[in-house]
Amino acid sequence: MSKESALRAMREARYERQAARPATTPRLRPPVAPTTPPSPPAEAAAPTVDEGLCGHRSMNGRTCTREHGHAAKSHRYG
Repeated sequence: MSKESALRAMREARYERQAARPATTPRLRPPVAPTTPPSPPAEAAAPTVDEGLCGHRSMNGRTCTREHGHAAKSHRYG
């Protein structure tokens, strides 16, 4: 018997066992009351940026440390 034939026989046997079982109703989870996520602290919601800095944010959340309105094309995250 080849490997594929053995796998097919096992799959068919499993299908036959499952078909022979009495039908059961699926278990339903009890309803859960919706919860609201806790609100973040006021400090975390509005990060402070110095007035003299650019403040441009990178994709990973760091802010540019160059002066506001700098002429350089790249930002310096520090």
